[in-house]
Order: sequence, then C-alpha cells, then structure tokens
Amino acid sequence: MWRVKIFDALLLLTLCVSCFVLAQAQTLPSATPLPTPPARADKLNSNSDDKPPLGTLEDEMRVKREIKYREKEYEENVGRAREAAEIGVQLRDSYKQHQSLGHDDAKKLDRLEKLAKRIRSESGGSDEDVEIKSPPQQLEPVLARLAEESDCLKSTVEKTPRQVVSAAVIEKANVLLKLIRLARSYMP
Repeated sequence: MWRVKIFDALLLLTLCVSCFVLAQAQTLPSATPLPTPPARADKLNSNSDDKPPLGTLEDEMRVKREIKYREKEYEENVGRAREAAEIGVQLRDSYKQHQSLGHDDAKKLDRLEKLAKRIRSESGGSDEDVEIKSPPQQLEPVLARLAEESDCLKSTVEKTPRQVVSAAVIEKANVLLKLIRLARSYMP
C-alpha cells in the first residue's frame, strides 16, 4: 500500500514539473534567436523605400508593361520620322508648283521642326550647331535637300533598334533643323 502512495506521489510530482516546464516554455523567449531569412537580390538593388518585395508575377507584369511602353514610344518615333519625310516632300513639291511658300507651308515647316526636335530628343540628343557641307544658296535647293534629309532621317530611324541611342539619328535631325532655319532665312 505504501508503494501505491509513493507511486501516486511520484506521478503527481512528475505531472506538476512537466506542467511547470510547459508553462515556462510558452512565456519565456527562446535563448537562441531565430535565423533571419536571406536578403533578396532585387531588394538589395532597390532604393530602399520600405515597400514589400514584389513577387515574381508582379515583377513579370511590371517588366512587360515597361517593354510595351518602350515599344509604343519607338513606334511613335518611327511615325514622327515618316511624317517628317512626308512633310519634306510636300514642301518641295509645293514650292515647285507655286514658286513660293504660303502660310500653310510655313505651318508645315514649323511642324517639321517640332518633329525633328522630338526625334532628336527621343534619341538622346540635344541642340548642337552642325555644319552643312556646301549649303544651298536658294530656297528651291534648300527644300530639295530638306526632302532628301528628312527621307534619310526616316530611313535611319526605321533601321535603328529601339534600345539604341543612335548618333546617326541625332546628327540627321540636327542637319534637318539647320536646313529648316536656312529655309526660313530665304522665305520672304
């Protein structure tokens, strides 16, 4: 009988100790710190603006949007170059027919200047003073050269990949702008 009492007392003591240990394990912080997760490469390259890291699906969607935006910009630039070539031909033909440039032609010349500046800007260029080899001395040859240079600009823009900053496009745009200024100086 005393064995049963000792056994009951030991069982009760073991139960109390295990309850005490479990209670302490839940309330005390662990002695070893938890390992920190490894830093992601895209988070290291970001500008640390405390945004949660993007998931792979979000990254992919963002990249696709960026690619579509760049493609759209490129197509718009090609469209500008095509319009510039058309205007150059229209100005040359208008002068051949009327032997002068009218008010509408002056507006086309303004539009051509804006297009050339925008093409140059989108290609990464800035305003430069370029020398034209053997500049024409009359309006008709200036307009003929203007049509030729605007067509060359169109061809160069179409051939240039969209990811490339082209010095040839910038140079052609600057020559075109110089010819526009020269044409304005010969206009009455």
